[in-house]
Amino acid sequence: MTLVNEPIPQPATPAPAGPLLDVRDLHVEFRMRDGVAHAVNGVSYSVRAGETLAVLGESGSGKSVTAQAIMGILDSPPGYVTGGQVLFQGRDLLTLGREERRKVRGAHMAMIFQDALSALNPVVSVGAQLGEMYEVHRGMSRRSARKKAVELMERVRIPAARTRVGDYPHQFSGGMRQRIMIAMAMALEPDLIIADEPTTALDVTVQAQVMELLAELQHELNMGLILITHDLGVVADVADTIAVMYAGRIVETAPVHEIYRAPAHPYTRGLLDSIPRVDQKGQELYAIKGLPPNLMHIPSGCPFHPRCPRARDICRKDHPPLYDVAPGRASACHFWEETLNDE
Repeated sequence: MTLVNEPIPQPATPAPAGPLLDVRDLHVEFRMRDGVAHAVNGVSYSVRAGETLAVLGESGSGKSVTAQAIMGILDSPPGYVTGGQVLFQGRDLLTLGREERRKVRGAHMAMIFQDALSALNPVVSVGAQLGEMYEVHRGMSRRSARKKAVELMERVRIPAARTRVGDYPHQFSGGMRQRIMIAMAMALEPDLIIADEPTTALDVTVQAQVMELLAELQHELNMGLILITHDLGVVADVADTIAVMYAGRIVETAPVHEIYRAPAHPYTRGLLDSIPRVDQKGQELYAIKGLPPNLMHIPSGCPFHPRCPRARDICRKDHPPLYDVAPGRASACHFWEETLNDE
């Protein structure tokens, strides 16, 4: 009997996983008596499982409004999503009904708010607030939910969790309240966490502890993480990619270390130069001149041109697209090459 050598079938190479969250050309406006504020103007970004995207920019740049639109918690009126898509695991969240959207929140995506004292209910114990997640989404009894609340508090390293589960938010320090907010977000082990300024008003040591805890839990659960902040110093060691926002637009995206090494937008360079440095002790801190634009009257052309040291006639007339700077890098600046090569 002659054996014929036939090729051994090889397993198919798995296709690379698509984005967990894919925001496409998102627009949000606030309709008020004085006029319409264009808060988000065509934002697009994506996050994969296990990846950390840091969204940076000054107050009023549209970071938090974008997050609220993604979560479906935008106050309406006066806020309205007027265009774009928010694809989460392939589904456009903007097309879902209110009840379907509510089922996504908590179970599949969750948000950590910047002011834990305001976000937590002051007249309900932290154990009851943590346990409510399990009662509503998992149908647990109050007793079982309380037990899970203790486990959550221990998981985020709150000392004496069993004796403190009945305490109220005001009885915890700022750092401990932020840990409770993290515990609440992690309760149902969601696929995506949005952390909106999670270290605001915390001292440097506590900031580091909170960021370390977030990174550890993210790695453990392989979650996607969107970290919203105005502080470039906070994200240096935790982010994979940075998106810089100004006047409701993304003006630069890049891998984190590329941005620190050589920014390709004057606004990003200004943010970097504003970080206090040990080797400049005693010197006056750098600040970007001027103020962010009024979102009801965004300047023509590049919205940053009134504050930009490189501004020229084209910047005042033509809105710059996101130019491809390098693989994985983009900049909305007509003169990005000059900025990139500026030392």
